[in-house]
Amino acid sequence: MLFNSWVFVLFWIVFFFLYWFVFNKSIKLQNAFIAIASFVFYGWWDWRFLLLLWLSLIVDFCVGYFLEIIENKSKRKLLIVLSIAFNIGLLMFFKYFNFFSNSFESLAHSFGWQVDFVTLNLILPVGISFYTFQSLSYTIEVYNKKLKGTKDIFAYAAFISFFPQLVAGPIERAANMLPQYYKKRVFNYTQSVKGMQLILWGLFKKVVVADTCAIFANNAFNNYTQHDGFNLIMGAVFFSFQIYGDFSGYTDIARGLGKILGFELKINFMYPYFSRSIAEFWRRWHISLSSWFRDYVYIPLGGSRSSKAITIRNTTVVFLVSGFWHGANWTFIVWGALHAIYYVPLVIINKHKSFADTVAFNRTLPSFKELSFMIGTFILALIAWVFFRADSIEHAFAFLKGMTNFKGFHNFGLIRCLPFISIMLLVDWVGRNNECALSDFAAKFPKWFRYVIYLFVAVCIYANFSGEQEFIYFRF
Repeated sequence: MLFNSWVFVLFWIVFFFLYWFVFNKSIKLQNAFIAIASFVFYGWWDWRFLLLLWLSLIVDFCVGYFLEIIENKSKRKLLIVLSIAFNIGLLMFFKYFNFFSNSFESLAHSFGWQVDFVTLNLILPVGISFYTFQSLSYTIEVYNKKLKGTKDIFAYAAFISFFPQLVAGPIERAANMLPQYYKKRVFNYTQSVKGMQLILWGLFKKVVVADTCAIFANNAFNNYTQHDGFNLIMGAVFFSFQIYGDFSGYTDIARGLGKILGFELKINFMYPYFSRSIAEFWRRWHISLSSWFRDYVYIPLGGSRSSKAITIRNTTVVFLVSGFWHGANWTFIVWGALHAIYYVPLVIINKHKSFADTVAFNRTLPSFKELSFMIGTFILALIAWVFFRADSIEHAFAFLKGMTNFKGFHNFGLIRCLPFISIMLLVDWVGRNNECALSDFAAKFPKWFRYVIYLFVAVCIYANFSGEQEFIYFRF
């Protein structure tokens, strides 16, 4: 079930009414209702996916339960190993089995060995990369005694399966989210208004910006041999804004739905294309995943507590793993490696923690230096996005080579995409200090004009709606 579908609109209306007017008398009833509704939401794609979700939910609930009551260190260690092995094993099997099989077969053939490895006709369950990481965060935190293992199966089921963020994040931490299921939730008008603003802006970024840019980005990448350098450059630019509008738009909608239901979800994007370095970019892009890898991979490896060489090693490992998390293709690993190459020099010169403030803080416009840094960072990210989007490494290199074959100026989607991208960037720039750019942007104007802005955004969404277009990160 997609947020940008009429089926979801109907689902949401029914859910909202029952949640606030029928099951609001009891927290347990509300939590149970969230879980059941989330199962319906998730099973809408394929009911078979539910079996894996339920299995993951039951295993980690039991692991957390026993971690809480068992004090023996060896038994506790066995339990956490079970949880990690189960979740990573689930992920590796469904997402990476064929990748490893094909890679080993190609390697064997390069040595002249004629072998045929088994490949399976597997369907990648939607959101498996997200809910396995979220579930793992719970058992790891209980194991480290940073969180008490829950005995409330309804609260835990609702936490793992919460439909607004189930299939594409943000990846919530149990310490942040689980306690919210124990508290009585009362409808809050102010929070709901903020939620509606987030949903409206999220739909604009998805339907108006991302889906429009996708038309020309797909054309450029799928027919790269037929385009000259200008068209390919614009195709890469459009993909950069497609993936930002698509993924951050999903997060905005998820966070908006959460606010209406009385939950605070983690901020996942903080205007990453206004970053002045790759290090700042990664503090602002997919924040929930970056912080997950920081806490559960980077720090356990030693973080930055040892020598510079160890810090560089740990940083590189995190970027490579992050790339691999995104998909079973060497292009994603190269994408991660590229970002490591961008990031490591900043670590060497101790500049990776620079730019902790908001760009052009308390100023309307950035300085020339800030603007040049932002453009430079965007170009680096754009080059890496080519590998992320390409079907193969050969495809990516051919696309990059084609970008240098410049023959002149063409109207390749500029008239269609540029106005919407400009509106998004303008609103994001004005609202860059706020969790919801549209809310902060509209607040600059008289109340009557705010409704004109909201109406304009809604009309743009309606006018550009071209059917139920899937979100990019459902593939990961």
